Amino acid sequence: MTMNVLGYAAHSALDALAPYRFERREPRPDDVVIEILYCGVCHSDLHQARNDWGGSSYPIVPGHEIIGRVLSVGPEVTRFREGDHAGVGCMVDSCRHCAPCEAGLEQYCHEGATFTYNAVDRHDHTPTFGGYSEKIVVPESFVLKVPEGVDLKSAAPLLCAGITTWSPLRHWKIGKGSKVAVIGLGGLGHMALKLAKALGAEVTLFTRSENKRDDGRRLGADTIVLSTDQRQMASVKGCFELIIDTVPSVHDLNPYIPALSLDGTLVLVGYLGDLNPMLNTVPLIMGRKSVAGSVIGGIAETQELLDFCGEHGITSDIEVIRIQDINEAYERMLKSDVKYRFVIDMASLKA
Repeated sequence: MTMNVLGYAAHSALDALAPYRFERREPRPDDVVIEILYCGVCHSDLHQARNDWGGSSYPIVPGHEIIGRVLSVGPEVTRFREGDHAGVGCMVDSCRHCAPCEAGLEQYCHEGATFTYNAVDRHDHTPTFGGYSEKIVVPESFVLKVPEGVDLKSAAPLLCAGITTWSPLRHWKIGKGSKVAVIGLGGLGHMALKLAKALGAEVTLFTRSENKRDDGRRLGADTIVLSTDQRQMASVKGCFELIIDTVPSVHDLNPYIPALSLDGTLVLVGYLGDLNPMLNTVPLIMGRKSVAGSVIGGIAETQELLDFCGEHGITSDIEVIRIQDINEAYERMLKSDVKYRFVIDMASLKA
């Protein structure tokens, strides 16, 4: 039987999020039914709710940084049982048979991954609804195990902000002795600093704000560089094998390219859209440098991240809010008025 669930939804690009009742699909034999305890608030939630990227299908129940408790499992489920803590990130399914899926890179599924919200179930063609809600139903293959002892509310943002920065760190083989820089100190940036440092890298933060200096060092940066200071920028010319750009809005990449070492890469993880101004290719060509993109990570990679964070005591810096305050949180997020991720205590939904 389907489940009637309470959540918060946007009904148009101009509407505030408000209480909304909807039907979750009937669980299948390989499904896990999860009571949602905490849900992180991602910039993507705001963009999708307000149709900033186009393609939003209403009503939308956002939320893809989900930590919860298993309520029940289907007869084919082997890795979870009732009462376990479990996580759900940005995807709830994929084709599972294309080359990326078979390589554990479901986020690049050739048929398109089924995202946790604002997508369509590939079996029954019902809409997917996210974590700003009481419960969720997800195939076991897309459910993550939460390590023992991890603070549950602070672990929620690992499922998007964490994996979005972990994936490029692993792909570009960052480890002891690597030199990494991070552009921007927000939800993504603060996780990039923590994870790069824990992997053994020498870490630099690029920021436009002098007042980010203390937090940058606390979160793992060995060096802080003000990107508006030409002398400071010149001092790091040719330094970094990887620069992780976490800025979520259009900005000029050209000042950062000279900071890449030979064969270095600047990877975009925060911004979707056209580059403005255009890239000057001269420093790229003269140093065999690259500008790349990366999005979240596969399920195996996300589990690797959770296990790594459990071993190293890494979680997100968060501010816990009630679901009733989500619209205010969106406005504050636009002003970068959060250190560094909002997390909704879903118990507030019962109020």
